[in-house]
Amino acid sequence: MKAVRFHEYGDPSVLRYEDVEQPVPGAGQVLIRVAATSFNGVDGNIRAGFMQGPIPVTLPHTPGIDVSGTIAALGEGVTGIQFGDQVIGFLPMGADGAAAEYVVAPAEILAPAPTSISLADAAALPIVGLTAWQALFDHAKLAAGQRVLINGAGGAVGGHAVQLAKNAGAYVIATASPRSIEQVKATGADEVIDHTTTEVAAAVSDPVDVVLNLAPISPEQLAALLTLIRPGGVLVNTTVWMPAPSDEQRGVRGIDLFVRSDATQLSHLVALIDSGELHVDVAQQVPLPELPAVHAQAAAGALPGKTVIVAPTA
Repeated sequence: MKAVRFHEYGDPSVLRYEDVEQPVPGAGQVLIRVAATSFNGVDGNIRAGFMQGPIPVTLPHTPGIDVSGTIAALGEGVTGIQFGDQVIGFLPMGADGAAAEYVVAPAEILAPAPTSISLADAAALPIVGLTAWQALFDHAKLAAGQRVLINGAGGAVGGHAVQLAKNAGAYVIATASPRSIEQVKATGADEVIDHTTTEVAAAVSDPVDVVLNLAPISPEQLAALLTLIRPGGVLVNTTVWMPAPSDEQRGVRGIDLFVRSDATQLSHLVALIDSGELHVDVAQQVPLPELPAVHAQAAAGALPGKTVIVAPTA
């Protein structure tokens, strides 16, 4: 089969489109005929060698942590999934990924694919959707009537977080850059702050219950966001290289989010998509052989938005 792999860590030029052996599912695993994967920032960090501690991989390595596709074979002991089922999943980060024609996956991480969008576009959901869900509900315990500030709402996680927070009945304040302000407004934010022209801490007049930080800001800026949170509130931070601060005197907790695979939550997100309550925004679909160019675009800060990588069709 065809796959994109890197044999050594480095810049996007280390990625090679090549022939590799088709994997065979073991006990508890399935073989997926890949429809698509998607690009996530962590893919670039793994390829560059920045994540060797928390996410060790065996070289050569196939990237692509999100997957959408069709079940092509079942390993021993797999139940509840059938040959031909269309599925999506958040693959184990240390294993070979879905930038290939086929990938093996643990059966328990998979959810039925949404039926209201294309199977390829469904690959844009797993990591970003789960990150937004776990930040807001597992960690922040967001409830109707609360106020939430989503810092860095212009990205894919932010787009899902704004929608999910609004669906939960929260008042949503979002920050964005000029190129994504209209998109963030369209996802339902009650207020949108242009962080390129306005100091966020100065623009939020009333305390919030939750801050979700998705932006690569400085420690000083993150500490300023902490001051906006009411006593007993929560700061959830996804920039894991910078620990989330807390304010023990006011009972404000700082939580660092490490997203985890969860098929039940993923199934719930799929249901929200198929009911029209959650929209998946895909900026571009790119053929698998062009994945190195996507990594280069991302490294240059030039990706237009969520990018889906489409596997070759038989």
